[in-house]
Amino acid sequence: MPPANPDWADGLKQLYDAVVEEPLPDAFKDLLDKLDEDPPVSNGDAGTSGKGAPG
Repeated sequence: MPPANPDWADGLKQLYDAVVEEPLPDAFKDLLDKLDEDPPVSNGDAGTSGKGAPG
């Protein structure tokens, strides 16, 4: 027999479900759209070579 859920578990699940169902704010949608449109900016070799720290 599985253990019983604590009293607060149902409330936490309801809160989680409510947050997941909230619509995405327009400002966030606009930001995502802008990031999809703009080409990536190259900033030279800013430590992205994958070689790790010198040492």
